[in-house]
Formats: sequence, C-alpha cells, structure tokens
Amino acid sequence: MGLFSKLFKGPEIDMEKSAANAKKMRALFNQVVDNGDDYRLIFGYTEDVSRFNYGFVHGSKTKIGNLIVGWNEESKTIVVVPTVPDLSGCGDPVCYRRSEILKAYRSKYPADAFVIYPDKKGYIGINAYDWLEDETLYVYVSQDEELAAFTDFFLTQFATK
Repeated sequence: MGLFSKLFKGPEIDMEKSAANAKKMRALFNQVVDNGDDYRLIFGYTEDVSRFNYGFVHGSKTKIGNLIVGWNEESKTIVVVPTVPDLSGCGDPVCYRRSEILKAYRSKYPADAFVIYPDKKGYIGINAYDWLEDETLYVYVSQDEELAAFTDFFLTQFATK
C-alpha cells in the first residue's frame, strides 16, 4: 500500500461492532414500534442549534440527538425513535406518514439533511451518514446500503413536490 492510499484511506470500520449496534438498534425499535420488523432501519441524528448564525460564528452550542429511523415503503411511513449513543435505551417513537405531513425535502445547506414538516409549528431534520467517528456523540454503525435505500425512498416516495 502506497503512502497516498495510507493517508487518504477512510477509517477502518469494525464490522463486528457495527453489526452488534445494528442488532441493538433493531431490538430497541421493535420494543417501541408495533410491527417493527416491517421497517428498514438507519441511524440518524438531529441537531438542536439555538440561534444558528450566532453559534456558527462564535462556536456552535449544538446539541446532538441520536435517532433510530425506520421506513416502510408500502405505507410510505417514517418512524423516528430517539436514542442515546450507547443504545442503552430509547424514547417514544414519532410517526410521519406521507399523506399526513405538510412537506418534506432534502436540504443541502447548511448540512445534508432530510427535513420533514409535520405541520406549520415544527420540523425535524434527519442527518445520516455511513459512519461517524465520535462514539460519544453518535452510534457506531456502517450503513452504506441502508442509507442509499433510505435516500431513494425519501426522494422518490416521501418527499413532497
């Protein structure tokens, strides 16, 4: 292996740890969502950025919220379950049905996110990547294939025009 490939190779993914975390995600999701096995899963996160421009300029005070995101193509439904990075527990699920939301789209700025507006009062931005290094903030899981499938589902079946 040359120096170039050593320098620019991505982080090594521990597939055993990733699979164990994916299994924990599934168990938590199934625990709080009826017919949980009918959903495909990815890990996502959402950011609570108070006064974004101020935070952006003066050092962000971002709060990260970890999410287990499930989607079902047949019912055109996304279910979001808040969790913690060690997957030791989760909160209550929130269901978003395509037919019941105000709008949904993929935002590229300020960060790549899947944005859902259930109504005029609030929204959720779901960020998702194949793998994130900081395990104190994010769940360690490799999800390249699942993320591609979720992106396709979101853009073709869930996003509003």
